[in-house]
Amino acid sequence: MLLPTCLVGSYTQPDWLIDKVKLAGRFPPRVRATELWRVDEPWREQAFDDATVLAIRDQERAGLDIITDGEMRRESYSNRFATALEGVDLDNPGVALDRSGEPNPVPRVTGKIRRKHAVETRDVEFLRANTDKMIKITVPGPFTMSQQAQNDFYEDEAEMAIDYAIAVNAEIKDLFAAGADIVQIDEPYMQARPEKARQYGLAAVKRALEGVDGRTALHICFGYAALIHERPEGYNFLPELADTTLDDISVETAQSDLDCSILARLPGKTIILGVLDLSTHDIETPETVAARIRRALPYVPAEKLVIAPDCGLKYLPRDVAYGKMKAMVDGAAIVRAELS
Repeated sequence: MLLPTCLVGSYTQPDWLIDKVKLAGRFPPRVRATELWRVDEPWREQAFDDATVLAIRDQERAGLDIITDGEMRRESYSNRFATALEGVDLDNPGVALDRSGEPNPVPRVTGKIRRKHAVETRDVEFLRANTDKMIKITVPGPFTMSQQAQNDFYEDEAEMAIDYAIAVNAEIKDLFAAGADIVQIDEPYMQARPEKARQYGLAAVKRALEGVDGRTALHICFGYAALIHERPEGYNFLPELADTTLDDISVETAQSDLDCSILARLPGKTIILGVLDLSTHDIETPETVAARIRRALPYVPAEKLVIAPDCGLKYLPRDVAYGKMKAMVDGAAIVRAELS
């Protein structure tokens, strides 16, 4: 199928599950932030399951081709996995600068980073049991987690990133074994800190992919539109990903009005193309979405495009998120008909 559609990862969580005012009024949590949940702990897992079913059904109803769990169980894309690792002092968090330049509480690394157990395998199993469509699951990337931590143990930050990569590698293999069709590594800090990404971040991603048998993706972005309003004209770090075993690269093009010519520097990669501007609650028309898709066609073969939002759908009201998602599906259908 030409131009299949999917989410980056997250979908808007129900208001009965999470306090969106508190969520939007702070930087994305890097340590646990259980105060955001509106359901008490004894019933929270059941609430997560119910919210995940709602997210799946919304995606199916809108007509998406690849389904995610909407990250209903997560306070942020990264903290659930990052705080489940050995070597982190959860009772005494550290501080690190967020990509906005502001300090944010983060995991404090006091020992060697190791994965104690699988973190997201039940998420995949539950997703697989509740849809017949292709499924994707996301896991935070090793470089990004190394930037969202206070290092009080390693002499070399690159060594810490490799240990994060070893943990991610084991998780990816378990996620495929649990039934995932696609596993996506989220690496927004490769764009935010490109020099460190070149020095050791790319090596960490390659280590995370070693021996992996399955379709892998990497998401790189400019930050949540709800929180970071300034957008650069282009990516600081993107062509470097051509020299990896990654199958898919997920990028944002809508809010930034990205010059899509840079995508030609990722030959052979499938591009997950962000075409929904999440900085506004205005719902795009299908023709607007179609026009954003057409911008990429001179540089990426149609059979190598997957259509998605820009990232951060979780910050939108549910009716807006659904409306944008449906417009995305309809816009992809317009271009698919043209190509056919």
